[in-house]
Amino acid sequence: MRAADRGAGAVTVLLTVFVALVLAAGAAALGTAAVAAARASAAADLAALAAADAARGLVTADPCALAGQVAGRHGGRVTECSMAAGGSVLVRTRYPSPLPWPAEGASRAGPPPASSRASSTG
Repeated sequence: MRAADRGAGAVTVLLTVFVALVLAAGAAALGTAAVAAARASAAADLAALAAADAARGLVTADPCALAGQVAGRHGGRVTECSMAAGGSVLVRTRYPSPLPWPAEGASRAGPPPASSRASSTG
């Protein structure tokens, strides 16, 4: 073994360990972001469904207030709630994440189309 090659194995091992740790940290961050995004989306879906039920009169409540309550029960916060013609509701939520940025979700819900109601009663 030449004197110039001494310690080359230790440097290679340390570099390999460092790269493995960086890759593991990146995978953990991606997993955390995916979980937060799924929770924000689920909170938005459930909040929009509840708001649409309130807009149709199936539940006695203000649609956007109800959306806020439902999103809050699922760990999210409503950042936007808007009603559209025909009883549909758009809800945007924000979910806190351990990463530096929060996850966001959006969902629209409303009554079924008139054509599907007519065909299901026929």
